[in-house]
Amino acid sequence: MDGKMLARLGAIVFVAVAMTATVIELSRKEQPPEMAPARPAQTAAPDPLRVELLRCQSLGEAGPRDPACLRTWAESRRRFLTLGTASTQTGTQAAPSERAE
Repeated sequence: MDGKMLARLGAIVFVAVAMTATVIELSRKEQPPEMAPARPAQTAAPDPLRVELLRCQSLGEAGPRDPACLRTWAESRRRFLTLGTASTQTGTQAAPSERAE
């Protein structure tokens, strides 16, 4: 077998495999998911920091001049950058001995 014949044979096999995969995929029936999407275990009260961040976001250009927004952003940075505390997930304040500063 020379090189051209081998290349043609390879191309034919590739096309055959691609067509077979396409036919199989198109003939499959779409199945609904077996499980319902997971929902949060509990609906916790909204985080006041999140509510304030949304308010500051809605202020637009006036946000950086608002003292309350500056305090809120500082608290958000502190929560984000504090390592190893569970309070960042729940929104509660950690005890001073638990904080990593």
